[in-house]
Amino acid sequence: MKVTILPALSDNYMYLISDENTKQAAIVDPVEPDTVLQAVKSEGVNLTKVLTTHHHWDHAGGNEELVKKSPNALQVFGGDKRIGALTNEVKNGDKFSIGDINVECLYTPCHTTGHICYYLTAPGQPPAVFTGDTLFIGGCGRFFEGTAEQMYSALVEKLGNLPDNTRVFCGHEYTLQNLKFARYVEKENQEILKKITWADERRKQGLPTVPSTIGEEKKFNPFMRVMMGAVQSHASCSDPISTMQSIRREKDNFRA
Repeated sequence: MKVTILPALSDNYMYLISDENTKQAAIVDPVEPDTVLQAVKSEGVNLTKVLTTHHHWDHAGGNEELVKKSPNALQVFGGDKRIGALTNEVKNGDKFSIGDINVECLYTPCHTTGHICYYLTAPGQPPAVFTGDTLFIGGCGRFFEGTAEQMYSALVEKLGNLPDNTRVFCGHEYTLQNLKFARYVEKENQEILKKITWADERRKQGLPTVPSTIGEEKKFNPFMRVMMGAVQSHASCSDPISTMQSIRREKDNFRA
């Protein structure tokens, strides 16, 4: 399983997933179709699937154009009828494959009501999860169409229970902004300070900060740490759900 990171727009990421054994490939959130087709050509793979995390234009807005321009017929997966060119509507637990790579759909509503994360496994390699705008490095998406309960379920109960070595490929390069908020929430957390130093250096070199891992996120992402005393204390809350609600509201208005 090879993941090629394709920056798009001002801060989006698309991901070309290639099975190196069969040369079968899928693209996650192809908002810039020409960039995708160029990467497909340079990697020498056979693009057959589009994995759409949610319907927002900066993720799904390139679907129709890519389907028209692709030399292959494409299956377009997603959990929301609002997704352009959708051919395969999926729900939690649905499975399919990209060559020898296994894909499981995780339903994570909140940012949108139809948000899907894609969990990928391949023999002999660490797993990967493509989280769109549900889980970011050091943060999470805004609760546009959902509730704190739903985001808790998505981050803690679903994504948080994936193996710690699962690589996290998110939809945007928001890492530094997210970590500055994380530092505001947990000033004494050394993992946050180390990650800020690392991310700052990466960005100065023009490099992406993706992927992180689920294990890492549990150490520094406040939205995956809402059950921890320090985060609850910051929020003046005594349970994870109200803590999630409180810190997301703070983050919405936070200026580093």
